[in-house]
Formats: sequence, C-alpha cells, structure tokens
Amino acid sequence: MKVPLLDLKPQYLALKTELDEALLRVAASQMFILGPEVAALEQEMAAYCGARHGIGVSSGTDALLVALMAMEVGQGDEVVTSPYTFFATGGTIARLGATPVFVDIDPYSYNLDLAQLESFLTGSCESRDGVLFNRKTGRRIKAVMPVHLYGQAVDMDALLGMVRRYCVYVVEDAAQAIGSEVDGGRRVGALGDVGCFSFFPTKNLGGFGDGGLCTTNDDRLAARIRQLRVHGMEPKYYHALVGGNFRLDEIQAAVLRVKLRHLDAWHAARQLNADFYDQAFHEAGLDQVVITPARHTGYRHIYNQYVIRVPERDALRRHLGEQGIGTEVYYPVPLHMQECFTYLGYRPEDCPESARAAAETLALPIFPELETAQRQYVVDMIRDFFRKG
Repeated sequence: MKVPLLDLKPQYLALKTELDEALLRVAASQMFILGPEVAALEQEMAAYCGARHGIGVSSGTDALLVALMAMEVGQGDEVVTSPYTFFATGGTIARLGATPVFVDIDPYSYNLDLAQLESFLTGSCESRDGVLFNRKTGRRIKAVMPVHLYGQAVDMDALLGMVRRYCVYVVEDAAQAIGSEVDGGRRVGALGDVGCFSFFPTKNLGGFGDGGLCTTNDDRLAARIRQLRVHGMEPKYYHALVGGNFRLDEIQAAVLRVKLRHLDAWHAARQLNADFYDQAFHEAGLDQVVITPARHTGYRHIYNQYVIRVPERDALRRHLGEQGIGTEVYYPVPLHMQECFTYLGYRPEDCPESARAAAETLALPIFPELETAQRQYVVDMIRDFFRKG
C-alpha cells in the first residue's frame, strides 16, 4: 500500500469547479495585485481569527518580517523565540540586524517552555522604566515570538502574563496554526500584538503558491504593515518608511477564499485521523515506544502535522519508506545549532529538549482525505518494526 505524507490532488478535485471559477474571475477582472479578492480575504481571515485587521502579504516569512519591521525591530534589539521551528522564525529576526535569543521547548508540546521563558525574563533581564534589557548583552528585549508548532497553541494567557508588565511586543508565529484555539475558543493570531500566517501549499489552508497574512487588533500596527508591504508608500510615490514588496496577489487570495469555507471541515477530518492514530497505537501496545502528540484540555489542536516521538527514529523512517509510507523529520537541526547562527555562541546542550526532539520526532500522514485502511497500515508497519526490534 502507498501512503503519501501529503496528497493535495483529492482536495483540488473536490473543489475544482469552485477553484476554476475563482481563477477565471481574476482573469476576467485583469486585477492581479491588491484587488477585491485580497480585500475580501483580509476581512474573512480577520473574522475567522477574531481579529480587527487582516493584512495579506507575500508569504509566511514576509508576514514575520513585516510584523517585526512595523515594530521597528533592528540593530541593538533582541527577540526571544524557540530554536525548534522552521528557519524563518529566527531568520527574519537576524535579517533585520536584531539578535535571536533562543529559549528551549517543552518536551511534550514542542512549544516554548514558559518556565524557562519566565526564568530568562526575570533572571537574565532587567527593567529600566518599563523597558526590558538583557543584563549580559545590554541589548533591549524588543519582542517575544512564540511558535504555535504543528497546530498546537502556546499557552498565551501565561505568556502574556509574563510579558505585558514590560514594553515588549508579542509576535505569534501561527504559520502552522490557523484555527488553533486556546481556552474559551480564542483563536491564535488575535492574542498577541500581531499574528503571522503562511498559506504555503502544504499548510491546512494552502494556496497555489506562496502567500501569507498578518492579523492584529492594533490600528497603528495594521496601518504600518499595510504601508510597509508596498515599499513604505503612502500616498502613492511618497515614502515615509522603507518597506518592501510584500504584496499578496489576487490569484492566491481567490483560491484561499474558496478553501477557507472548507477549512473547519478539514480540521475536523485531521482531528479524527489523530484520534484514530492515538487509539490504534494504544491498542497495538505501543504506548511505551510511541509518544503521540500532547493534547491540552480546552484547546483546539488542528494537526498541521501529527508528530510522534520514537526511539530509533531514523531506522523507523527507513522502514516506513520501504513499505511505501511517506514521513518527514521536522526539524533535524534546531536553529541554535545551525551554521549561520554560530556567531551567537550557542552549544547543543544549551537547548537540550530541542536537540532531543530533532533526533526523536517523526511526522506521519495526517491529511484530511487519508483513508481508514491507510491509517491502519501506518500503525501496523510501526508495530511490526518495534516487534522485530
């Protein structure tokens, strides 16, 4: 049996008529940049996330970048974030001349370890008139960037409780977490100062190419992001700011508007697949060797990925590949161990849980159209691997 990690074709075929109509609508309008489709998507996404503003941008990476630019993050600033994440999280900080500060992860959720974050903020930093500085480096802590990894939300109430006593921004990296919720049905992206989303095709809400979006409840930040995404221009040909070309195009917006209507149904299918895996691994007697994704009571996990922790991860991955099962390793080299960040002076043991997760975790197929027989085959092949071992 073949079980791909992700198969986008069933989704496209199910929506082909709607998607074709949307593409033809854009072609007929001959409006390709920041037109009515983008404006409508911005409103619909803001409503979906429970935010006042949605601002479409060119990618999830650019959403992070322009959010930090709007906050005037730059040389002499530090931004605290996770080392266990996609490169853009740390890369956008460094691109602006600021310094990423890595705080290790919780080994169960793979999100920022909030106890360690609090220890850093209170033990390694000092407040001067409400502005937070790193005692060791003398640099200002300008922002904290939590990552809602794999579709599981960070405990934002606890994080905001730590941060709001200082003049520190909170940028939510929600690239993998559209629709994820914390207690009370509050969705990520509307909890911090700016939420940043990716519409890369493999995401739960994916376009036909790159795309992203920022959400915020702050009118001033929304205005700055809108201005920065068009080279800092306002009005036309007048530039009070140096921005960039971070525009979302009409074709992507039109596609995403079609898909957004189906997103919650896809979330529900992913959750059913996750429930199946959890139960099937238990019934197969694999509780001691397969650690399934953590679930937080009252939260909504949307399973952008279903990531297990196992011994002999690489050997298991080879075995599954030989059986026709697609898997992925997110992320084999944590950011604090990346060559380009050597200048920061981190050692592997400085973030041991990130290093452990990088060596022991494996993503399994979880896409909505996964069939029952395919899910069971994945579990059976994992069971066979550990029985032979």
